[in-house]
Amino acid sequence: MARPFFAMVDCNNFYVSCERVFAPCLEGRPVVVLSNNDGCVIARSAEAKALGIGMGEPEFRRRSFFVRHGVRVFSSNYALYGDMSARVQRVLSRFTPEVEPYSIDECFLLLPERDPEALVAVAREIRRTVVRWTGIPVCVGLARTKTLAKVANRLAKQRPESGGVWLFDGRAGIEAELARFDVGEVWGIGRRSAARLQRAGVLSALDLTRRPRDWVRRKLTVCGLRTMLELRSIPAIPLELAPPPARSVTCSRSFGVRMTALPALEEALSAYVQRAAEKLRSRRLAAGAVQVFVTTARHAPERQYANSGTLPLAAPSAYTPELTDRAGTILRAIFRPGYRYQKIGVLLLDLVPADRRQLTFAEWEDEEVAARHGALMRALDAVNGRFGRGSLRFAGSGTGPKPWHMRQRHLSPRFTTAWDQLPRVR
Repeated sequence: MARPFFAMVDCNNFYVSCERVFAPCLEGRPVVVLSNNDGCVIARSAEAKALGIGMGEPEFRRRSFFVRHGVRVFSSNYALYGDMSARVQRVLSRFTPEVEPYSIDECFLLLPERDPEALVAVAREIRRTVVRWTGIPVCVGLARTKTLAKVANRLAKQRPESGGVWLFDGRAGIEAELARFDVGEVWGIGRRSAARLQRAGVLSALDLTRRPRDWVRRKLTVCGLRTMLELRSIPAIPLELAPPPARSVTCSRSFGVRMTALPALEEALSAYVQRAAEKLRSRRLAAGAVQVFVTTARHAPERQYANSGTLPLAAPSAYTPELTDRAGTILRAIFRPGYRYQKIGVLLLDLVPADRRQLTFAEWEDEEVAARHGALMRALDAVNGRFGRGSLRFAGSGTGPKPWHMRQRHLSPRFTTAWDQLPRVR
């Protein structure tokens, strides 16, 4: 029976590549993208890496360095990146219907059995098509299992002679590469597991494949055993064409300035609940509980405080006013005056399908009120879907300037998702 190949398609320096699509003048120049609130470096071009700029470095420590070396700095533009990711996925789906989006910049594809030359030719056509149609460069790793495809993708990026494509097919070649591949770099092996393996003398991915199955299961549980089998070219992690149901929905942000007043925190929390509830309804889910957390700046030389609280709902709901009311009750209970808060967030928990939620007697009896609530939320989402997020919002999130908004001093336009920010050709 023919065994298909997995292809791991990974976008190169994805956030930077998205910025370059609409600013070709950035090609060949050092570029970095910052995390929320313009905090730390989370993406770097090859030129920025060559300058020694590390992942996670705080922007304020490198600010003069960036100016001195002509480094272009961008705030995270998740609206742009999310849309570009969807475009890449649509292109990939033209090559096979079996596509698993793994992250915003990675996808697994399942390709039918072909001879090695034909398989590499398909991978090269994938690279050409994606960059031609979206402007995003990608690398492709090919193997009989998902874990080996991840390793192959890493080699495709690291070895210039590969031309951006690496195929694992043949035991001798696979073992030679796994012998040079650090076990801590294997997909699915975390830092603690890697340290445990290294203490036991397992230093490379090949070392792991040579350990008995029972030993691996004791050390790494069944998940680690699957990883080991995959490194032996035995498929143990299937393609997930349908994403697993969400267990929670979260919305949290760091503030542009530290906040001390309860009303300002309530405004920010109201805005985040509205966003989380919108996500909930888009997935046709309802939440059974609400959790809120607040925290000060952990590394600031000042008094520290962090706390959270959770409240259940009488019945699972996606009705924004009800969720906001519960969240506000929690915030007022955990808020403490005298602290400078840096971050607040909301988690919607105990999610169930909206059409299968259990009702209370009161809700069952008052179907008219429930129908009005549902119609209001559908109208809210429709308006915001057509005219842009936040076009219609609840007054609790504030009507004036919002000092709690994130710092985004280097934000590029939402070129693909906002009519008023479309690129202009002169």
